[in-house]
Amino acid sequence: MRTSRLFWLIFASSILIACSGLPRSGPSSDEITKSALALPSSINVVDITPEVIRKLNAEKHSSSFSTSFGMSSAISNNFGIGDVLEVSLWEAPPATLFSSDALSRNLQSSGGRSITFPEQVVGADGQINIPFAGPVLALGRTPSQVEQDIVQKLRGKANQPQVLVRLIRNNASLVTVVGEVATSTRLPLTARGERLLDAIAAAGGSKQPTHKTTVQLTRGTSTFAMPLDSIIREPNQNITLKAADILTLIYQPQSFSALGATGKNDEINFEAQGISLAQAIARVGGLQDSRADAQGVFIFRLASANHQTKAELITPDGKTPTIYRLDLKSAAGFFLAQSFSVENKDVLYVSNASAAELQKFANLIYTIALPAISTVNAVR
Repeated sequence: MRTSRLFWLIFASSILIACSGLPRSGPSSDEITKSALALPSSINVVDITPEVIRKLNAEKHSSSFSTSFGMSSAISNNFGIGDVLEVSLWEAPPATLFSSDALSRNLQSSGGRSITFPEQVVGADGQINIPFAGPVLALGRTPSQVEQDIVQKLRGKANQPQVLVRLIRNNASLVTVVGEVATSTRLPLTARGERLLDAIAAAGGSKQPTHKTTVQLTRGTSTFAMPLDSIIREPNQNITLKAADILTLIYQPQSFSALGATGKNDEINFEAQGISLAQAIARVGGLQDSRADAQGVFIFRLASANHQTKAELITPDGKTPTIYRLDLKSAAGFFLAQSFSVENKDVLYVSNASAAELQKFANLIYTIALPAISTVNAVR
């Protein structure tokens, strides 16, 4: 009798110890919520609703090229430093200023009335030099403004001068195209108004599939990126380029990690234009029927600061840890999953259902109890 009691005491202790150490793939739904709230800097736990999706989509749209850089199509034809200009002058007969033999040997003339000066380069001081007119400011000015300035300086020296200024080499208004293109290039901008896809085409196009390529545009101190596929599908994103823009094509497949009660735990690559949460769940084999809590589908994300509701920014780059929670136990959840976009480096986690933990416990009892009962019967 004493042996039996001792045995059952040891058995009960083993059960208690085993219960506390049941194998699990991660926290339950309740544990995620409680632990997020218990941290000194609380983590945002946000239920996925139509309102939340609209807000996220609006923020995503605000970082598009058309919104960030505008749709202005006005093209500046002002001269810049390094531009090479051609200056031609007409003097009404009889020509008085540019008719000497000495000048004729150095200048191209036509009937003594039309003269084309040697190429003029806009210097670091922004000026060009015209005989008898002297230094003429060209930087930041249009051809007609430079023409008027030269005519004004030659008035009283030349007989009814007329001037034509033409840009022959554009060395100032350039766009740089680098990255995953056939040939990196510097594209001169013209009055036509070159756009993003024009620059990419001039560089020989993307070396990678369009749906896996991201276009990064740097203008001044601002940098934004969009999938190339989105720019092709949305004409308003094919914005007009400006001088000194830097266009970089990046092949960097995006990915999310799947953990917990999913068909497989893995890092999954996806296209640059993005995928929905429904697609992400499908790509990992869905939820496991025997384990998954349909109300415990979570997306862990380091969101930008404008996603913040109550959490403090705790990452060096100003990111807010945010947990988005989806309930797939209702039919509405599947429609929400189709509208919620997965972002690069997201973590998809599906928690275990309470019944699954109970089943583990029952299996553990059966595994421990059956040999124990057999031993007791043998002792008797």
